[in-house]
Amino acid sequence: MKKVLIVCGNGLGSSFIVEMNVKKILAELNKQAEVTHTDLTSAKSEQADLIISANDIAEQLAGHPAPVFGLSNLLDNGRIKAILAENL
Repeated sequence: MKKVLIVCGNGLGSSFIVEMNVKKILAELNKQAEVTHTDLTSAKSEQADLIISANDIAEQLAGHPAPVFGLSNLLDNGRIKAILAENL
């Protein structure tokens, strides 16, 4: 099963909200994936098939083996849906 990792600076509020939105969007798309959230430091050593974060965090994850998608607005569910539909 594919793993989607949601990353924010502290791994608390914003990444948890995005995780809930990603789970809803995956259900709408009829796709399955493991979805978790974490902080920037932990994300650097975590395995994932896809990473979603804010643009500033995405820049700091540039060396990660998984594709990293930065969002200018973490609540842009339309953009999140497009990312998931094209990459899972």
